[in-house]
Amino acid sequence: MDAQTIIARRVAQELRPGNLVNLGIGIPTLVANYVPKEMSVFFQSENGLIGTGPIPEQGMSHPLLTDAGGRPISALPGAATFDSAMSFGLIRGGHVDVTVLGGLQVDADGHLANWMIPGKMVPGMGGAMDLVTGAKRVIIAMQHAAKGKSKIVAKCNLPLTSSRPVDLVVTDMAVIAFPGGKATLLETAPGVGVAEVLAVTEAELTVPDNVPQMKL
Repeated sequence: MDAQTIIARRVAQELRPGNLVNLGIGIPTLVANYVPKEMSVFFQSENGLIGTGPIPEQGMSHPLLTDAGGRPISALPGAATFDSAMSFGLIRGGHVDVTVLGGLQVDADGHLANWMIPGKMVPGMGGAMDLVTGAKRVIIAMQHAAKGKSKIVAKCNLPLTSSRPVDLVVTDMAVIAFPGGKATLLETAPGVGVAEVLAVTEAELTVPDNVPQMKL
């Protein structure tokens, strides 16, 4: 199982029936593929759609039906469309149950940096600032390391997305939460040991006596 599939499968287990869920671009978009078909979850695209469906088949996309990143999406029966003002009203008003976002760094205090890549031209943080501040629960879906460097860091050296800490980080190696403001290792990926996680994690992790493996 590849890294992205591990992450998306594990994040999908955090969703509950009836949740209004916003998925960021990148790995988070894969989460919808692993929600049980019998479970009703409402996916929101921040450009103004609730009820997003799977990527349309070739030739069946509509130029006006896209996700927040501009990629084609479909709409499920009963979907609702509205303008960006309404969409961000839902986000800022605390009506989104869960947002799943990618990340460049998460630090030991749970702070997220996910919008500015050094040396790259970027348009800004988009809706991430609003989502981290406004959603009831914030889950970060990202690979544990990039180019041999840990993305779970002692202190973010990239601009923070929000002063609010995230609730959960799911990587291809571990599940990490922040009870009491302390980065705590909850689970390891299949075939990955605690020592292996600690060896590639810059931030100091609290390790409980029993750390189970993810059930995928």
